[in-house]
Amino acid sequence: MASGASQERLAALLAPATTVLLTVECQQGVVGPDSALPELAGAARSSGALDNIARLVAAAHEGGVQVMHAVAESRPDGRGANRNARLFRAAARLPVQQHTGTTAVRVAAPIQVADEDLVVRRLHGLSPLAGTDVDALLRNLGCRTLVVTGVSANVAIPNAVFDAVNLGYTALVPSDAIAGVPAEYTPAMIRNTLALVATIATTDDVLGHWKAPRRRAGATPR
Repeated sequence: MASGASQERLAALLAPATTVLLTVECQQGVVGPDSALPELAGAARSSGALDNIARLVAAAHEGGVQVMHAVAESRPDGRGANRNARLFRAAARLPVQQHTGTTAVRVAAPIQVADEDLVVRRLHGLSPLAGTDVDALLRNLGCRTLVVTGVSANVAIPNAVFDAVNLGYTALVPSDAIAGVPAEYTPAMIRNTLALVATIATTDDVLGHWKAPRRRAGATPR
């Protein structure tokens, strides 16, 4: 993103009125200290991805960019959840469950949730977009660019990017605001897959285009 032309394109893509920042599965039971997936939580924290997501969310709140948090959860009885892949069966046996209404499905620190943010929860599937309210909400918001952050680079992030592109949005991925396991898999996923369908930038690239014309009130942790 060094050239003037690419900076102009990035500025157009990140116009606050038509951009939504999406955090994917940045919940306590996934990236928090008591995660069901400690290796993934460790990668999100040690890589700086979680801190970068928090920076992006704070800048979005300041700059008038809509923030949406996509949370994966399940009912205690498992009703409606997928069982058609090894991933789902393994998740059902984990010691920490992402049950509706528990602390596990609250957005994790240091990310702040503002009153204006939208929190979209799903009980099934691999993607925050497929079969959820996200697409309709994005269209009602006038979204053209979806900035995708969070975990994991293995599954949910590529699903979100592919679904966004298939639905006609421009996907932008800050390369240092996603994480997966093992750590070296994330740059490989970005280079060999996500870069083919999404605009790849850095957190600092994005922050450079989200100046703060006004403060949005009500940012409180949840």
